[in-house]
Amino acid sequence: MKYSNLAIAAALLTSSIAFAQEAKVAPTAETQKSLTPESVMADLMAGNKDYVAGKSIDPNIEVRREAGTAGQFPKAYILSCVDSRVPVEQVFNQGIGDLFVGRVAGNIETYEQLGSMEFAAVVGGVKVIMVLGHEACGAVKGACDHVKMGNLTTLLDQITPAIDKVEGHEDDRSSKNEEFVADVVEKNVVLTVDDIRERSKVLADLEKEGKIKIVGGVYSLHTGAVTLQE
Repeated sequence: MKYSNLAIAAALLTSSIAFAQEAKVAPTAETQKSLTPESVMADLMAGNKDYVAGKSIDPNIEVRREAGTAGQFPKAYILSCVDSRVPVEQVFNQGIGDLFVGRVAGNIETYEQLGSMEFAAVVGGVKVIMVLGHEACGAVKGACDHVKMGNLTTLLDQITPAIDKVEGHEDDRSSKNEEFVADVVEKNVVLTVDDIRERSKVLADLEKEGKIKIVGGVYSLHTGAVTLQE
């Protein structure tokens, strides 16, 4: 199921105009109810555009922290790698209470992550589930090199399907080949999105009903930009 870039573009102009002001306000039940998957995607991508440009919202930390004691009303769940160079809230220019963030090396859909996403969508009210891979992912590199080390071995094995589906690069299918690693990173994101739909009937049904959107993106360490994967 492809996410329409046209839908994002249509909502992006309106979202970007109000983004700076809205982002300073702590989310409430009322503001969350007004959101749609399309408006949330536009907001996230507008925030990323500002992040790339070096513009940052006033996070209004004290007000948001206090508001959060009464409850949480986030807009999206981002499944990210554990990489310290990918500061998820900053990447999308979001503040306290805006996002659920799940992290696991290689941004794979473990049962724990799937359960957390279901909680986020059904109970937490998020409108978007995003799998966020990133450039030069260490977990992907380890999987490409067939690294074996304790519990990491089992984790990296879950990235193998993405490696197997990437064609070409017969001269070098190791972490030394940056293009190969980049292709595996993208494929891993796409397969993870597909796996979420396949392994979680709860989330798949919500998406079919138009209540949420499940999407994938890849973060560039060089530019800070997130490129959506279809």
